[in-house]
Amino acid sequence: MDQNYLGLPDKPGIYAVIQTSQGDLVAELFDKDAPKTVQNFIDLAQGEKEFTARNGQKQKKPFYDGLTFHRVIEGFMIQGGCPNGDGTGGPGYRFEDEINAKSLGLDKQRVGQVPYYTGQLQRVVIQEMGIKSMREFEDKKEEFEKNFEQAKNLSVMEVLYRLGYRYNEVVNSHRSIKGALAMANAGPNTNGSQFFINQVDTPHLDGLHTIFGQIVRGSEVVDKIVASGNSKSVIRHILIVDRRTANP
Repeated sequence: MDQNYLGLPDKPGIYAVIQTSQGDLVAELFDKDAPKTVQNFIDLAQGEKEFTARNGQKQKKPFYDGLTFHRVIEGFMIQGGCPNGDGTGGPGYRFEDEINAKSLGLDKQRVGQVPYYTGQLQRVVIQEMGIKSMREFEDKKEEFEKNFEQAKNLSVMEVLYRLGYRYNEVVNSHRSIKGALAMANAGPNTNGSQFFINQVDTPHLDGLHTIFGQIVRGSEVVDKIVASGNSKSVIRHILIVDRRTANP
């Protein structure tokens, strides 16, 4: 297929053309910055990686073909890649994050100065105080508030580390900006097949998700998918184009 027809940039790299019922999205894949994540996405898209189907059988075919963007939130993101169509499914395996918190500057940011990490900080304090119930929280509320204020001096990286995130200082991570292609997860090291694409900047997700690509063509398609609603837009096929070597 003519690569110009696909709307690919001239820049050498690996690109994913996500062909949807609303139009095509073209993403540059960060194969150097998230190599395992990119390879997993490519292998699933091309049918080169075995996965466990809903019936429990092992299969090897283009995984994403026919799946929907099951979760779309206006002013946030679109999410797809779930074989169950409801966010509960995956390929039958999980793999680790590829995130470098230091390259994102999270080791320098004090969590008390970044309000969108307040929820994570609360979880850390509650976890380290051993609070198991709302009644116990009420009984220890004064102590919690004291510990919470003190914990605001921790770095964002330290807070996320205490929640189980482990970071890779070899890779160079990208921020969760508009058009970022990222792995959806259920916490640290729970990546599988589900991914999301940001409709807007989402800085509160920095350090929490592996960013493995960036939309370079078709941002209007993201808006169309959002407007269509949950599970109304279908992934028809994902075409992978390797242009790491420039055309002669």
